[in-house]
Amino acid sequence: MTIHVEDLRFQCIIGILDFERLKPQDVIVNISIEYEYLQEFLNYVKIVEIIKEIMIKSEFLLIEDAIKEINLKLIKEFNTIKSIDLKITKPSILKGCKVSVSDYYKSQS
Repeated sequence: MTIHVEDLRFQCIIGILDFERLKPQDVIVNISIEYEYLQEFLNYVKIVEIIKEIMIKSEFLLIEDAIKEINLKLIKEFNTIKSIDLKITKPSILKGCKVSVSDYYKSQS
């Protein structure tokens, strides 16, 4: 099974530029999680809460660090996860474009 959370939008402090550290900015998160369905589903409400909590509380300098932290928390929380495809976008950091970082995690088991 695969669960998708698309266009999750909220504000947080993220970035290395001086003005990014002053006030929250919009971010958009897209995530697809492949998991083994063993009579237990992945709770997408809890997944969204985890993502938002990590990003809002941590005030990351780099999107890459946010992605690593989210992946680690999700695989620890849900042992049926086989893979995570996660993309974080900063839609208004540069004029005329969106900037994103993505990563694909695949379980070793």
